[in-house]
Amino acid sequence: MTEFLDTSAGIAVLIAAQCLAVMAFVMVSLLFLVYGDRKIWAAVQMRRGPNVVGAFGLLQTVADALKYVVKEVVIPAGADRTVFILAPLISFVLAIIAWAVIPFNDGWVVSDINVAILYVFAISSLEVYGVIMGGWASNSKYPFLGSLRSAAQMISYEVSIGLIIIGVIISTGSLNFGDIVNAQDGTFGFFSWYWLPHLPMVFLFFISALAETNRPPFDLPEAESELVAGYQVEYSSTPFLLFMAGEYIAIFLMCALITLLFFGGWLSPIPGLPDGVLWMVGKMAFFFFLFAMVKAIVPRYRYDQLMRLGWKVFLPMSLAWVVIVAFFAKFGAFGGSYARWTMGG
Repeated sequence: MTEFLDTSAGIAVLIAAQCLAVMAFVMVSLLFLVYGDRKIWAAVQMRRGPNVVGAFGLLQTVADALKYVVKEVVIPAGADRTVFILAPLISFVLAIIAWAVIPFNDGWVVSDINVAILYVFAISSLEVYGVIMGGWASNSKYPFLGSLRSAAQMISYEVSIGLIIIGVIISTGSLNFGDIVNAQDGTFGFFSWYWLPHLPMVFLFFISALAETNRPPFDLPEAESELVAGYQVEYSSTPFLLFMAGEYIAIFLMCALITLLFFGGWLSPIPGLPDGVLWMVGKMAFFFFLFAMVKAIVPRYRYDQLMRLGWKVFLPMSLAWVVIVAFFAKFGAFGGSYARWTMGG
């Protein structure tokens, strides 16, 4: 068996198995994320939420997915059929392939590349094309307006996310997620992680992640009260399911990024306790809980407020933070908390 894995065919089989394992984890997590999202929203509104299909309603998401799969795919008259079908596929596929560089434990990653952050940033930047294509191909003014809103919104907040990540890169001296996590491995456990030295940017990153993934209170591309349902209003059946699956997978990816960049990834918060994948998954689940709580309790922003926040508040703050971190790292301020190049590789 070991000799086979050393051959080209064995390596291809091993890579395929790793990819399938990551996809299986993401897709199974997706079922529980949707269930959890609905349950949390229901609890805030003092109602039950999903509780019929399966024990405690756990199979409700599976039933909903099967309903979408067996329904007829309706393509509007006058729509560009090719682009109309490609749009949800692009959204779903791009959301999935970004997980290729996300480590779940030390060495537990499909592709351990040195420019992992650039890879994720590039993939997340391309996801806007699926939304734009879906809105344009529908041949309707409301989806088109929703897609243009999404393009402006995602571009606006990608800028601040990129600058926030640059601060973490300066502190670590590496674009590899494994190095970033190892740089946070200190004797003080939870207090050795990057959330403390980069505390202001943790909040900016979280809010920018909400806007980047079109989550409330920044769900302007899907504002039902203004645009019927935004860019996906003409979609039904499986294409609509792919759009929604891609959105939740992107949300879970943002939870993974927050965990890796600021909260130690798979590292234990208490010195002496073993590190492991359970810490990574648990932290991701916690941040998804925060995403769901924001959806339930924060009112929607107006579009002008959304753009003002991105360009006039977050952009100057994140740009100034890059300069501040570079200054602290250069002169070794705060005991070298901002310059961990020896630990990060």
